[in-house]
Amino acid sequence: FAGQQETYLNIQGEDALLEACRACMASLFTDRAIAYRDAQGFDHLKVALSVGVQKMVRSDQACSGVMFTIDTETGFPDVVVINAAWGLGETVVKGMVSPDEFMVYKPLLDRAGIEPIVHMELGSKEEKLIYGSRNGSTTELVPTSSRERASFVLSKDEILLIARWGCVIEQHYKRPMDIEWAKDGASGEFFIVQARPETVQSREGAGLLKSYRLKGTGKTLVEGLSIGSAITAGEVQIIHRAEDIHQFESGKILVTEMTDPDWVPILQRAAGIITDQGGRTCHAAIVSRELGVPAIVGTGDATKILENGQEVTLSCAGGDRGKIYLGCLDFEVSEHDLSDLPATRTRIMLNVANPAASLRWWRIPSNGVGLARMEFIISNHIRVHPMALVHFDRVTDPAARDEILTITRGYTDMSQFFVERLALGIAKIAAPHFPDPVVVRLSDFKTNEYADLIGGAAFEPVESNPMLGFRGASRYYDERYRDGFALECAAIRKVREEIGLTNVIVMVPFCRTLEEADRVIEVMASHGLERGKAGLEIYVMAEIPSNVILASEFAARFDGFSIGSNDLTQLVLGIDRDAFELAHLFDERNDAVKRMIVDLIDRAHQAGKPVGICGEAPSNYPEYARFLVEAGIDSISLNPDSVIDVIRNVAEAEQSTERQVPVV
Repeated sequence: FAGQQETYLNIQGEDALLEACRACMASLFTDRAIAYRDAQGFDHLKVALSVGVQKMVRSDQACSGVMFTIDTETGFPDVVVINAAWGLGETVVKGMVSPDEFMVYKPLLDRAGIEPIVHMELGSKEEKLIYGSRNGSTTELVPTSSRERASFVLSKDEILLIARWGCVIEQHYKRPMDIEWAKDGASGEFFIVQARPETVQSREGAGLLKSYRLKGTGKTLVEGLSIGSAITAGEVQIIHRAEDIHQFESGKILVTEMTDPDWVPILQRAAGIITDQGGRTCHAAIVSRELGVPAIVGTGDATKILENGQEVTLSCAGGDRGKIYLGCLDFEVSEHDLSDLPATRTRIMLNVANPAASLRWWRIPSNGVGLARMEFIISNHIRVHPMALVHFDRVTDPAARDEILTITRGYTDMSQFFVERLALGIAKIAAPHFPDPVVVRLSDFKTNEYADLIGGAAFEPVESNPMLGFRGASRYYDERYRDGFALECAAIRKVREEIGLTNVIVMVPFCRTLEEADRVIEVMASHGLERGKAGLEIYVMAEIPSNVILASEFAARFDGFSIGSNDLTQLVLGIDRDAFELAHLFDERNDAVKRMIVDLIDRAHQAGKPVGICGEAPSNYPEYARFLVEAGIDSISLNPDSVIDVIRNVAEAEQSTERQVPVV
């Protein structure tokens, strides 16, 4: 009955204690408690309540929060998720503030010398709850300082301490747990103040995977933290106060500042829930999971932007950032049975770009990640051109300078901001697959895309054909980008050496010549990424005809190949893949492209090097997977939503072929 009965803080004196105990007893029969028992099937006269009286932890002078020993959105069991805010914990539990969020990878917590923190997100933490000092109130809500809002509540050592305690508690109770913690500002000590079983994801069946996908796009009105992975659409109804919940109409999308247990009677009748405030462990988030109602919390201003009666689509299908779109968009729901999938000799891997969605696919039986795109992390989670952080003095645009200073607030070294954000993005992709390999492609922006990053215009040339210009390997050793590439290397080292995810493999894209390969490998080694050291493997993208023609020579320099079928098709057929007028000719199934792939696999295998494919073709064309199996491909990397079908196609192909090289 979490949150159903009242809690009273900072109670002093016998009379106040007795009154608080009576109020706790009486809270068994509030509207919200009665409605909750009705929904859960409990007899109202067979419930009992004991009142716990505890010495207060002086977290009003420090911080407090909540942790789960399972990912609350996906059910991934190998992380601890921690929410933290300044002051007493009511602000986190009741969703009164947007807290800091941390995620720790549990399997590496007992390894000495590493810090397996895979996610750190700064919350706004606009207010904090402290002891009351006027008008007889026991507590009062006060604004936080600008320093508190710009600072993480916990140090890395404190994050790891709390996470380890969470694991001990989980092991004791032998189930995932929902835990509240607090730090005493007077003594500096940490305390666990509550532990209860996690009641949603731990009950989910592992054999069925349900996925949602938007079929259209629309104008984004608001975004926040997504709770769950579902999509819903309907009319908005804004309600500001619990006293007005009787006005709520079933089937509408509830929009409010925040919820508490008084709101439960209507939450189960809502098609979706949107709040201005709160984090993943706030009341609205917890209840929405229990009820199976999609929610987006911590939007900041949904009550001001959305309008009563407005038709919107609430989507939690894009990872940990949920979006509210204008209008009722089409979407589809798919259910996949994972219990009867056949085994395959060919390694089936995933294409994953977005760290926010990386945990969602942990139940899919894959052999790791065949392509993690570094540029997605840079453009969505960093947004600033790396050279603009190394050479901030060369950024002359006032608007860009202001934006960079805002984004990097809290960091004395702007370069460190880039390294830490990129490392955490990579780590969040790599953790769910450890110890299976995760192939991270170094940045492969074109110059026009780099120029679109904040501050990027000052560092990028203007090219007539960026697709075939200053991109990929040619940038990494060039003075125009070498300092930026050093930050990419530092991030990879941080993931492997500090966070401990040694399953990360580095992949070099668009490497045109053998001499270029030698120069890139040399530069990487100078930045501490030495091939073979501590098991580091370096792959090359096979996306240029020279990579195929000189495959034996490239194999002497790299540990494996990954075929980029889109770019390879572009260069084999002489068609810009973005050329609308020639789109009808662009086809990875063309015999010239397929012969290139067969030749590459043959030459690489003669050199003892594996070959995978990370292009779109096997995801889009079922017959392409059969061709690849016949050609002897070692691994196929797929978009997650196509994995189930391709596994069955591959298994069938493996049964009907002796893996001989096909005639093309």
